[in-house]
Amino acid sequence: MIYEALTGKIFYLHGAFWVFIAVAIFALIAGRQVARAIAALLDARTASVSAALAEAAALKAEAEAMLAEAKARQAQAEADAKAILETAHVEAASLAAALAAEAEAAAKRRERMAIERIAAAEASALAEIRAIAIDAATAASASVLAENFGPQDGAAMIDKAIAAAPAALRG
Repeated sequence: MIYEALTGKIFYLHGAFWVFIAVAIFALIAGRQVARAIAALLDARTASVSAALAEAAALKAEAEAMLAEAKARQAQAEADAKAILETAHVEAASLAAALAAEAEAAAKRRERMAIERIAAAEASALAEIRAIAIDAATAASASVLAENFGPQDGAAMIDKAIAAAPAALRG
C-alpha cells in the first residue's frame, strides 16, 4: 500500500489527511482539557502540600516556643531548688548555732545550780558544825564554870558584868 500523500500528489484530497487533522484537533482539545484537569489536580496537591508545610512550620514554631518555655521553667525550677537548698543550709546552720548556744546556756545553768547546791550544802554543814560547836562550847563552859566557880562566885561575876556593861556599850 502506497500512501499518496507521500508520493507528491495533492495530499488534502485524501481522507487519511483529514482523519489525521481531526485526530490532531481532537488531541489538542482533549489534551488541553486533560492538561487543565491534571494542572488543577497538581495545583490542589501543591496547595495541600503548601498548607501542610505551613501547618508543619506553625507546629514547629509552637513546639520551639513550648521547648523554650519548658527550658525556662526547668531553669527556674533549678534556681528555686538551689535557693531552697541555700535557705535550708542557712537555716540548718542557724539552728545548729542556736542549739549549741542553748546547750551551752543549759550547761552553764546546771553548773550554776550545782555550785549553788554545793554552796547551800556547805552553808548547811557549817551551820550544823557551828551548832554542834556552840553546843559543845556551851556544855564545856557549863562544866568549867560548875567546877571552878561556886554559887558565891556567880553573884560577884554578875555584879562585875553589870558594872562593865556601860563601858562595853560605849566603845
